[in-house]
Amino acid sequence: MKVIGIDIGGTSIKGMVLDGAGRLLHHGKIKTDAREGKGRILANVLSLLDTLLEHHADVQGIGVGTAGRVNVRSGEVVYATDNLPGWQGTNVKAVLEQARGLPVFVDNDVNAALAGEAWLGAGRDLDDVSMLTLGTGVGGANMIEGKLFRGAHWNGGEFGHTILVPGGLPCNCGLRGCMEQYLSGTALVRAASEAAGRSYASGMEVLDDYVKGVPQTADVMKRFAEHLAIAVNHLHLGLNPQAIILGGGLIDSQRIWWPLLTESMANLKLNADVRPALLGNKAGAIGAARLVFQHLQAEAAH
Repeated sequence: MKVIGIDIGGTSIKGMVLDGAGRLLHHGKIKTDAREGKGRILANVLSLLDTLLEHHADVQGIGVGTAGRVNVRSGEVVYATDNLPGWQGTNVKAVLEQARGLPVFVDNDVNAALAGEAWLGAGRDLDDVSMLTLGTGVGGANMIEGKLFRGAHWNGGEFGHTILVPGGLPCNCGLRGCMEQYLSGTALVRAASEAAGRSYASGMEVLDDYVKGVPQTADVMKRFAEHLAIAVNHLHLGLNPQAIILGGGLIDSQRIWWPLLTESMANLKLNADVRPALLGNKAGAIGAARLVFQHLQAEAAH
C-alpha cells in the first residue's frame, strides 16, 4: 500500500509518497503563501498532491500534518494562530476528500512529527515518548502506550504555552513567561541580540559567536540550557515517558549546545533519556503518512 504524507508549515508545504515499510518513493515541496489566506494554502496543497499523484496514481490515502489544533475525528482545524491567516475553522479533511476522492486523515504537525520519529526515527523502540520541537515557536506532543495522546480539547502537548517564568516576557498568546519566549529559535535570537547589543539574523549566527567565545552569547546559551533542562524536568515528572525527543530547527546545531543541556540536567539531578530527533524536517510528512496508514488499517478492521 502507498500513501501520501503532507506537512503544512508556515513557509512551505512538503509532500511524500511512502509505502508501508516506510520507503520514500517520491517527494515534493511548494511554498505555503500563507499571507494570501486559506484559499491559497489549500490550492497549493492540491497542486502538490497532483504532482505526487501524477507519479503514483495508486495511492490509497492522504495524511496531513498542519500547524494548529486539530479535531482528528472531523479533520477540522479548531484553532490556529496568525501564522496561517484564516486557517482556523478550515475542514482540511472534507476539502481534500471532496477534491481528490481519497480518504484523508488530518492531525497537528507536532503530533505528526512524533508519529514519524516513533516509526522511523529516534523513538522507534518506544511506546511512551514525549517530544518538544524548538523552532520558530515551541511545540510538543505525547505518545502513551503507542498511541498519540491529544487531550480532551485537542491541545495536549501544547508545552510552548505553559508558563516557564512567572510574570516573564509577554507572549503572542496573551500570557507572560511562556516556554516559547525562552526556548524557541526566535527567543534565542532576541536574547542574544539584547545581550550583545547587536542584531543577530538567526540562531546559527548566535551559535557561531558562542563557538568563537563571545562572552555575552555564553551567558545566553547557559540560560537557554537551564530553561530547557527545567522544561525537560516538567515532562519527565509529569508524564514519565521512556524518552523525551527534542526536534525542530535548533536540533541541527545540537552538537554545539547539547553539552550545556547535559550539564544543566546534572545540576537538577535529572536522570532522563533525552534524545535528538533523527528525521529533521521530514518528520512531519513521514508521520502524516504513518497516521493515514493506521487510519486505513483501523477502518479495514471495522
